[in-house]
Amino acid sequence: MTDRFSSRNATPTSPAYDGFEITPDDAVPLEEVTRAIYVGIGGSMTATLISGETVTFENLPSGFVLPVRISHVLVTGTTAGALVGLV
Repeated sequence: MTDRFSSRNATPTSPAYDGFEITPDDAVPLEEVTRAIYVGIGGSMTATLISGETVTFENLPSGFVLPVRISHVLVTGTTAGALVGLV
């Protein structure tokens, strides 16, 4: 299959090239820092940004892509589900 962009370097604003399921955990970091998070089931998400700051994103709708670089999704304060880390 042809990939016209295979010779280009990925940047934080490039489209995602991989993804992984996120299981919220108060201690264990994500397997990789994200470019964005896909929210399959709407709700709130408490996350630690790569700056180290922990914030809660309220009222995220189902099917939403949140363009944010995070290292942790905490179970405490997270009601959103079917989360996918996009990288």
